[in-house]
Amino acid sequence: MIRLIGYFFGIGAFLLLGAAAAVAIYLGAITKDLPDYEVLANYAPPVTTRFHAGNGALMAEYARERRLYLPIQAIPDRVKAAFISAEDKNFYQHPGIDVTGLARAIAVNLQNFGSGRRPVGASTITQQVAKNFLLSSDQTLDRKIKEAILSFRIEQAYSKDRILELYLNEIFFGLNSYGIAGAALTYFDKSVTELTIAETAYLAALPKGPANYHPFRKVDAAIERRNWVIDRMVENGYVTKADGEEAKKQPLGVTPRRGGAHLFASDFFAEEVRRQIIQKYGDKALYEGGLSVRTSLDPRLQVAARKALQDGLLNYDERRGFHGPVKTIEIGGDWGEPLSKIPALSDVPEWKLAVVLSVNEEGAEIGIQPDKEASGKIVPERVTGHIAAENMQWAYRSAGGKRKTAKSPEGVFGPGDVVYVEALEKAGEYRLRQPPKVQGGLVAMDPHTGRVLAMVGGFSYGQSEFNRATQAMRQPGSAFKPFVYAAALDNGYTPASVILDAPIEIVAGGQVWRPENYGGGSAGPSTLRLGIEKSRNLMTVRLANDLGMNIVAEYAERFGIYDKMAPLLAMSLGSGETTVLRLVSAYAVIANGGKQIKPSLIDRIQDRYGKTIFRHEDRACENCNAGDWAEQQEPELIDNREQVLDPMTSYQITSMMEGVVVRGTAAGKIKLDRPVAGKTGTTNDEKDAWFVGYTPDLVAGLYLGFDDPAPLGRGSTGGGLSAPIFNAFMQKAVEGTRPGKFVVPEGMSLIPVNRKTGMAAVEGEPDTIIEAFKPGTGPADTFSVIGDLDEYAPPEEILRTSPQANQAVTSGSNGLF
Repeated sequence: MIRLIGYFFGIGAFLLLGAAAAVAIYLGAITKDLPDYEVLANYAPPVTTRFHAGNGALMAEYARERRLYLPIQAIPDRVKAAFISAEDKNFYQHPGIDVTGLARAIAVNLQNFGSGRRPVGASTITQQVAKNFLLSSDQTLDRKIKEAILSFRIEQAYSKDRILELYLNEIFFGLNSYGIAGAALTYFDKSVTELTIAETAYLAALPKGPANYHPFRKVDAAIERRNWVIDRMVENGYVTKADGEEAKKQPLGVTPRRGGAHLFASDFFAEEVRRQIIQKYGDKALYEGGLSVRTSLDPRLQVAARKALQDGLLNYDERRGFHGPVKTIEIGGDWGEPLSKIPALSDVPEWKLAVVLSVNEEGAEIGIQPDKEASGKIVPERVTGHIAAENMQWAYRSAGGKRKTAKSPEGVFGPGDVVYVEALEKAGEYRLRQPPKVQGGLVAMDPHTGRVLAMVGGFSYGQSEFNRATQAMRQPGSAFKPFVYAAALDNGYTPASVILDAPIEIVAGGQVWRPENYGGGSAGPSTLRLGIEKSRNLMTVRLANDLGMNIVAEYAERFGIYDKMAPLLAMSLGSGETTVLRLVSAYAVIANGGKQIKPSLIDRIQDRYGKTIFRHEDRACENCNAGDWAEQQEPELIDNREQVLDPMTSYQITSMMEGVVVRGTAAGKIKLDRPVAGKTGTTNDEKDAWFVGYTPDLVAGLYLGFDDPAPLGRGSTGGGLSAPIFNAFMQKAVEGTRPGKFVVPEGMSLIPVNRKTGMAAVEGEPDTIIEAFKPGTGPADTFSVIGDLDEYAPPEEILRTSPQANQAVTSGSNGLF
């Protein structure tokens, strides 16, 4: 018997050694291909890029995986407790594998064997980190063993807090959100520090299977799982029983956060910044790099710019009549259902879609498009309203019609027609609206830094994402003229130089070009000031011809209006194409005294670690970070920007454009409590209407026009259409700010001259203006005209008021006219 026992013991020992050897070989083979767990030390997951306005407000977020990385110290204890209770209550005690939990799971699975129930898992948080970071999700024995081995190694290499930090920042929560910080924002639009017990427990319930606990499609299952987590938190002592019972009574309260732009009216601005980031750093950096982008956007100015441009576009559009309904639907049954399926303008919350229920001579009864809950379900209540006849009279004229085509609301639309409406102050009353077909772009900028403070690329981003402030290439027309005059003032001319305003023919390539003044006619010899104030085309062409178009082209390129400008005379009238942003940037150079600027929508970019990788402000400040004061001079911020225009020339052209606002083509349109200079622009056939202007501290410009260029209508000028929009914006923009003044550069002489002749005015002489002259220049002693006077008879008024002019013309003593 003893020999038999020894025999069996030897066989058993041999088999045990063989099994141990087999296990060792198997584990050796598995561990040979294990991934390197040390990569966890350099964990850098895809993180959300965030755009902020100039005041720090969150403007937009971009990510393939919505994740914000939080160090473990920034995650509240309650949040950590919820996930430990839900996933691994012995997390801080086990060495990577929870043997007790594993045994319990095996027992439960054996008990449920054959019942069809899903097997219970026993993976610890450490094991989930090993799987999520280093392994696949394959349900195989090999993978589970690898997971266990890696868990032991991870526990030996990293602290428990580091492992929990990796876990909470990596896990998927559904709705494209990753990590606890991203999930808190996505589901509740809150930071993790603001989460309630119920909200925390729901988020802790999601990693098990986000689709199984969807907040809208699986509400009951979601609440059941959330309450289970709350019970575990109570059981483990993290939450009192009373607080737990109160938390279980709460609804889920999920309010999904939308992507894209978050700051009102910032859609066009955010999209332009997005394009620039991709161009500068690439697609991956934007959607995975976790960049923090501080933009130059001023939210107050942005809202003002949006309203001013929208109001201007609507005023123009409604004067042209009604375009017709958005759509027509059946209203026999529940009109709310088909109406809810029609997309509205997402970024014009003041407007609602409505269906006409009935209409008579006094107005129309309408049904308002139902709102949608966060789950996407239509709110069951139906809201109705009324459009009075006086609130839709503009629509009596059909678009494009020359006369009124309807005498009452009955001739405008009928039951079933879907239209836009805007609520009035009186409850239940609405005004008829329609998205305009005319479009435009507006940019506001700090002239001293080039920071773009506001940008509107059209009536509505929801209507069209095309940014007309940066992408639309349009002819600036007469808004280009200040740069022709600036080139002249920089090259020997003065504001009092006289140019002939009379018909001219230009022959080139066998073709004859006969430019005309807007509205026809001519004024004869006139000063440069009068030429820009009244926007005289004939004077500008003569000036450009006398100056030389090569010089004009060089200035246009120097100011950044064009990359390469053809030196053709027609270009002096703004026949080339540029963008609003470029033209506003060029005006900013004049406004700041001739210093070159780099227009920028971005102030600073930081990477995910907070390191600044881009800064718009590139001026150097030596000794700004001195350790202590040793009676040294205060550090000076050196402005090393290129001087692209003489400061004296800048003041002269500014003074002349002040005249545009006071006496010229924008007279009566601009009403501000401070000095303002600007220029109107109207292209051939009134296809584009411009105004660009500035105060000492703010420059803004805009245009109106159809995307497919077409005439705006006779009389649709920059002064009539665009200047009032500029005025509406600037009145809001400068509200509450101290008025500044345009500073006269030291050394300039202010001399009274005759407005018509440009010659020095004697005391008491009528029609006198104070003109600024550079050192060594001044009013002409004799009446001299740039142009050909052979066929021109000067007005008697000039001869009568200027003996010198009379002598020059009658004797022909001045040979160059």
